[in-house]
Amino acid sequence: MSARLLSSASANPENEHISSTLLQRARAIAAEHKTLSVANAENYSIAAAKKLGELGPICETLKEWDQAHNSLHELHGLLGDPSSDAEIRSLAQQDIDETLASIPALASQLKNSLIPAHPFASMPCFIEFHPGAGGSEASLFAQTLLDMYRQFCGRMGWPTTLAAYQSDGAEGEAGLSEAMLEVNHPGSYDILRTEAGVHRVQRVPATEKKGRTHTSAVSILVLPTLPAPGADSDLNYEDPNSDYYVSITEVRSETMRARGAGGQHVNKTDSAVRLTHIPTGIVVAMQESRSQHKNREKAWAVLRSKLAQKRREEREAKVIAVRREVMGGVNRSGREDKIRTYNFSQNRVTDHRSMRETLDLDGVLAGGDALEDIMDGVREWMGENEIKGVLAEEELKRREVEKEKEPEVMKG
Repeated sequence: MSARLLSSASANPENEHISSTLLQRARAIAAEHKTLSVANAENYSIAAAKKLGELGPICETLKEWDQAHNSLHELHGLLGDPSSDAEIRSLAQQDIDETLASIPALASQLKNSLIPAHPFASMPCFIEFHPGAGGSEASLFAQTLLDMYRQFCGRMGWPTTLAAYQSDGAEGEAGLSEAMLEVNHPGSYDILRTEAGVHRVQRVPATEKKGRTHTSAVSILVLPTLPAPGADSDLNYEDPNSDYYVSITEVRSETMRARGAGGQHVNKTDSAVRLTHIPTGIVVAMQESRSQHKNREKAWAVLRSKLAQKRREEREAKVIAVRREVMGGVNRSGREDKIRTYNFSQNRVTDHRSMRETLDLDGVLAGGDALEDIMDGVREWMGENEIKGVLAEEELKRREVEKEKEPEVMKG
């Protein structure tokens, strides 16, 4: 790198790769961490210790960032020192090159550390499958997606349970009309939440005589698996203002006989349970177990998850509205949005959020590395949008502060 470029980089080292707003936010968090550390040393509290643990990674990354830029400043001083001999200059230049090469990764790490962790990130999850437009083709593809995620989870070593399943016809001859896969692994929600939305398939059905391509769709919903009430958890199930509170007086409970394939108990005992949350209209039905008690327990778990997810999404919608004021528009993908297309004639899978594509359709449907690569791309896309959102919120706060500082205009 030339002396002129080095001089420019050293003049404004904090403006490279990361915005000044994010750096200000990181420094404010580091100051909070320092104050909290002192206070907690004098008067320990579990809440403060937990907060320190959350802020720690940001402080460590900021420290590395500052060390890299301080090092650049010192090394540039050596290059500009007339008393430095050729060997020192050469070594300094090597160190500068290595330090500059490390800065983009540090910037990315610092940006990501500033993104608030999703409240459900550490939880297991449920995946719901709902065939949409496309008739039997949609139900067949829903079965394909169910198989894909089961294979993916198997490759990851995550235990799964089929919590609910309704076939669209004779067993082995058709797809599904609805299903719910329970992924029993902590943190699986954070990985699989990329999959929520509408998955579209384009292919020629086996029954199509003229060779025309049909388009079908399957809606995927990913829900957190909340810990059971009374378990060792920070979640508050008793506070009416909590996302996790469900008033029993607002839930209508019904029992019925199970339908479809399922063994001798089907249509002989009232083991199936249906819960309806009256204020929202959310309905959860469970019939997989022969035990009414187990079906009721599972139904309540899913109902709590759906309500918590709904409340979280409603708050996110408000945040997005605020961000849109600054950004003029915010990309968001929800359960109603088309997120991915599986084109069989082209052997192509396209994710419409990250715009990442692969020609390894079979590898994706097998739940292999090709699927994981696409999911990684979506997480990167989510992270970038979250960073933009954080910047937008900071910009809005800055505007509000400046507005407050402005002298009041006398009205005539």
